[in-house]
Amino acid sequence: MSAVDIARAVKDKTSSAIEATEAALARIARHDAVLNSFTDVTAERARAKARAVDAAIAAGRDPGPLAGVPFAVKNLFDVKGLPTRAGSKINRDLPAAARDATVVERLGAAGAVLVGALNMGEYAYDFTGENIHDGPSRNPHDPTRMTGGSSGGSGSAVGGALVPLALGSDTNGSIRVPSSFCGIFGLKPTYGRLSRARSFPFVFSLDHVGPLARSVGDLALAYDAMQGPDAEDAACTTRPAEPVSGLLDQDIGDLRIAVAGDYFQKNVFPEATEAVGRVAKALGVSRTVEIPEAARARAAAYVISTCEGASLHLDRLRTRPEDFDPAVRDRLIAGAMIPAPMVDRAQKFRRWYRSRVAELFKSVDVILAPATPCVAPRLGQVNFVLDGVEMPVRANIGLHTQPISFIGLPVVAVPVPLEPMPIGVQIIAPPWREDIALRVAAALERAGVVAAPPPKGI
Repeated sequence: MSAVDIARAVKDKTSSAIEATEAALARIARHDAVLNSFTDVTAERARAKARAVDAAIAAGRDPGPLAGVPFAVKNLFDVKGLPTRAGSKINRDLPAAARDATVVERLGAAGAVLVGALNMGEYAYDFTGENIHDGPSRNPHDPTRMTGGSSGGSGSAVGGALVPLALGSDTNGSIRVPSSFCGIFGLKPTYGRLSRARSFPFVFSLDHVGPLARSVGDLALAYDAMQGPDAEDAACTTRPAEPVSGLLDQDIGDLRIAVAGDYFQKNVFPEATEAVGRVAKALGVSRTVEIPEAARARAAAYVISTCEGASLHLDRLRTRPEDFDPAVRDRLIAGAMIPAPMVDRAQKFRRWYRSRVAELFKSVDVILAPATPCVAPRLGQVNFVLDGVEMPVRANIGLHTQPISFIGLPVVAVPVPLEPMPIGVQIIAPPWREDIALRVAAALERAGVVAAPPPKGI
């Protein structure tokens, strides 16, 4: 059942929060041995919350729009009583969190029931979903394939229908890549829209948090519940909540939609091209626009990511280098050695690029682009061959996501259910216009062009 359906059934008493919770816990127990999406299952907490939701309803109180809906969170979000792993070995030595992350608290206040914490790439520096400490999360459509990262457990848990909702984070693509590979919907909001307070950071100037779900309605419902300023996140202090759930049925005929050309049509496998083509055709889109200097934006995003990420981990790199994933450790060490003038140039380019893309959005409302260049690769796959050129998998999964998150644009990743594996398309909107991207996604969902396919691998 969808989150919308669960909440409706719980509120009208045709079902109960405890029934929904037990059903989710049973699915986790049955299927997670294959998917490896969870690192912690908070069963006692979940049952206590579900009973509280049912008691509120029995007493005539409204428990919130997500009444009884099970959800899980990437293990970089603080969960009271658990150490915040952030996918690492080192963080397991931290004290247990004394309080939930802001967005986890807000979902709980809306009636949602937390059932656990989810596997992820170490310190969120990952595109594959392969964690050397906890093992790889596995794709629900083919467990021999990657989930994508770094929110791999979030993609696996939602794609595998273990929970209807999950939280992830996205610095360079870590919500959109698992959404694409696992065949689900994901929302990377505008930078600063949702609070990151009490979540473990990767790159402060690029980190976003957001929901993953199996339908646009569920995505919007979770997003609305998490909105609002938060003084504990310096990037999320002023913007008021702007609910979108009631806007999904609005007509999109007045929107100016275009397909990203040039850079976004290169270095893609046929599946990515087909997916964008299907979405564009369904929307009646023939116009193409060029996002200027996207390749350079990706390069600058790499410079800023690895430099800021390295600065956060310098003490750990000095004292416990052997406890890192070697691939993560080596990238962070490289980031620590980037000359300051190069970082300064990347930041100056970032300001120029943001202004150029803002100009582009004066003549277009929505841009379509691939979410990933390919469907999910095999676990352990090091390279893929594209147009006769061998390319590293890990470095190139984020080809089309990095130039977008680099300037904090809102994006909805939508799943196109190709066979044998789904793949995603990015619906990109101007800053603070999540409503537009979600309306387009909802129209495509109603038309049957995008949908989360049932899991085939479990």
